[in-house]
Amino acid sequence: MPLIKDGAYVDDAFVTVGDDDALPDTGVIVSSKRFAAERDALLARNTPLGVALAAGQSPEELGDDVHRFAVIALDFPVFKDGRTFSWARMLRTRLKYKGEIRATGGFLLDQVNFMCRVGIDAFDGDARITPEGIAAARKEMSNVYQPAQDGRTTIRDLRAMR
Repeated sequence: MPLIKDGAYVDDAFVTVGDDDALPDTGVIVSSKRFAAERDALLARNTPLGVALAAGQSPEELGDDVHRFAVIALDFPVFKDGRTFSWARMLRTRLKYKGEIRATGGFLLDQVNFMCRVGIDAFDGDARITPEGIAAARKEMSNVYQPAQDGRTTIRDLRAMR
């Protein structure tokens, strides 16, 4: 699937590898299970490292290693599962993660605006997700209800200012 970042298709510097796959000599994204099992060897490699978290996995499980990853891929398995939004916001606010947060899986354009607001900055979706669609989705909401990592003034705050 094409990777979208900064409003355009980009070459993906990472290869997602399975738990039993050989590691290529490039940047890799591994499961948190594989990272836990091979932590020292993966950190000793001289290539960028990423980790993939399932919707039910809190980034807090990564502990102090969270800042060792160049990318953290968060899976959106189904439309109704909102936990991944919380994980992205937690990464940016509580854990102060500065690397790439990548959305993967079955997300919808309707979710992109809030994904960006909570700190997701790369999208690895299906072919229906395009840079143009993401740009349009980001402009859909002129006012917001939920506070998020982006610091936008919420409707509640606007009402309180009256």
